[in-house]
Amino acid sequence: MTSRLRRFIQARARGMCEYCKLPDSLGFADFEIDHIIARAHRGGDELENLAWSCLSCNLYKGPNLASVDPQTGLIVNLFNPRRNVWNSHFRLSEGLILPRTAKGRATLVLLRINAPQTFMLRRAFEEVDPEYRKRVTRRCV
Repeated sequence: MTSRLRRFIQARARGMCEYCKLPDSLGFADFEIDHIIARAHRGGDELENLAWSCLSCNLYKGPNLASVDPQTGLIVNLFNPRRNVWNSHFRLSEGLILPRTAKGRATLVLLRINAPQTFMLRRAFEEVDPEYRKRVTRRCV
């Protein structure tokens, strides 16, 4: 990926992981470009298939397209930052990301989005940056 493409994807995501909403400006985590549909599943390098992701979310997501909803036991598609609206599947509450749907529940569990360190970083950032909550709730294009 070119540095220009990387900057575009980062800007489109408003400098936050498109899954866990951890800001890349914290400098505590590496960020990379995620193939929403992995190359192993014939996903390409089109902008529609690329997301800004913290290393943790990208590693836990891997090539997965779906996971088990812990509430129903059914297999559901994972959250897709290009096709799904984040606020329809999740909500932010004092650093904790809470699910609204089966897709949200399955994604939260698989990606370990509320792992203690990530939760604490989000909560601290939410307290010191009054614009953070607004950026989280705005839809990325």
